[in-house]
Amino acid sequence: MNSSVNWRPTATIQTLKKRAEINTQIREFFAHRNVLEVETPVLAHASVTDIHLQGFCTQFNSPLKPETENLFLQTSPEFAMKRLLCAGSGSIFQICKSFRNEESGKHHNPEFTMLEWYRVGFNSSQLIDEIDELLQKILKTDPLDRLTYQQAFLTYCDIDPLCCTLEDLKRKAEYFGFTNIAQHETSKDVLLQLLCSQVVEPKIGLVKPVALTDFPASQAALARIKQDDPRVAERFEIYFKGLELANGYYELTDVKEQLSRFENDNQVRQQTGLPEVGLDEHLMAAMENGLPDCSGVALGVDRLVMLACEVQNIDQVMSFSIGNA
Repeated sequence: MNSSVNWRPTATIQTLKKRAEINTQIREFFAHRNVLEVETPVLAHASVTDIHLQGFCTQFNSPLKPETENLFLQTSPEFAMKRLLCAGSGSIFQICKSFRNEESGKHHNPEFTMLEWYRVGFNSSQLIDEIDELLQKILKTDPLDRLTYQQAFLTYCDIDPLCCTLEDLKRKAEYFGFTNIAQHETSKDVLLQLLCSQVVEPKIGLVKPVALTDFPASQAALARIKQDDPRVAERFEIYFKGLELANGYYELTDVKEQLSRFENDNQVRQQTGLPEVGLDEHLMAAMENGLPDCSGVALGVDRLVMLACEVQNIDQVMSFSIGNA
């Protein structure tokens, strides 16, 4: 036996008790609103096409099939939950494990806990209101602020993200010290995301949470485009004390548009040397049947607990982080 192996949890038992209390509060919050708790598979036959998300793949050796089958650990429960919505579940929520094959660090662990919920009949503004109520309940925060993506960039970067050129963004990135990235970059969205993460995010939501709304249409992901301004999407993110806490959408329900976006993701993957990802045929078939008008959000539970416990590292709120899992 190796007595030098670090077998102890990375979180204190006191923190784990607080975490359990928060999970109970979350469930009470949704029970009071008659939102159904659901469970969906962690392993599935498809992954996501999003170029910013890399999944884990494993092999299933079924005794009923001669070939080994690839299965994917889910980066979020989104696709399966949308299938439930299409089947008539009504508003639903889930607390589950999600997996992303990206760096681990102060705010990241490849295995993490997600709270995801969908509200049938809600637009994005109504969902932001509900997130605000949840944060006030768990973290005792003041009511959140709202700030459009455009306002944030004009305030903190002195540039309009909705009408600037690639060259404008390169110059702005160089001004903030990112010349090595800017000089060879050909994507406006990459530079916008760089400026957002490095310049905008550290300056917002420091005293109370902020909802950053109306992301550029090119960053819509699974959100619908805003009817009164096609330059922006009905997408928002929630920030508080230096942490990106949640990402939400007024959900796209047009299956043809969704298919087009998935195909475009794979074209970008091909151009950038990333592996293409097969489309989730179950999701597409469900959306053809009809996704109800709804808004949805994914919120990082580990980060929520970090804020509640006032700790700086995600390891401090997990029983065992990836370092000694």
